[in-house]
Parts: sequence; structure tokens; C-alpha cells
Amino acid sequence: MSYVITEPCIGTKDTSCVDVCPVDCIHTNEAANQYYIDPQTCIDCGACLSACPVEAIYPDSDVPDKWKQFVEINAAFFEAGGS
Repeated sequence: MSYVITEPCIGTKDTSCVDVCPVDCIHTNEAANQYYIDPQTCIDCGACLSACPVEAIYPDSDVPDKWKQFVEINAAFFEAGGS
């Protein structure tokens, strides 16, 4: 399991989650409008969950239905070499 960043992060791009991640799996780039969690690198520690100021982070199995597409969006960012 990994964590997923969802819609509330869009436009926020707060680095609080990045600062607490022990494996440096949260990234973005200039063109992106949010941060993303690399599902291949995430160790499921949950540090980012409580650090997120907009409550945008969920375990991939608990993402609300309205944001389920963000599971694939996060993975696709890294598959495309986004970071």
C-alpha cells in the first residue's frame, strides 16, 4: 500500500508533506499543479498524512470515491518521468 495525494492539494503545493517524508517519495515539477507520491517508493509510514494542511493525502485503499482517479494520476506522474 502507498499513500495518494488528491484534489485538495491542487493549487496549494504546500511542502509540509515533503519535509516529513523519510524516503523522499513526494515530488512535483514546475508544470504540475500539485504534489504526487511515488507508489513504488512510498513505505506506508503515514508521516505525510498528518503533515498535510489541506487533508489531501489518503492510503490508496481509502481514497474517497470522488477522488479515486488520483491513485492513477499519482502513479502516472512518475511513469512519465515527472519528477
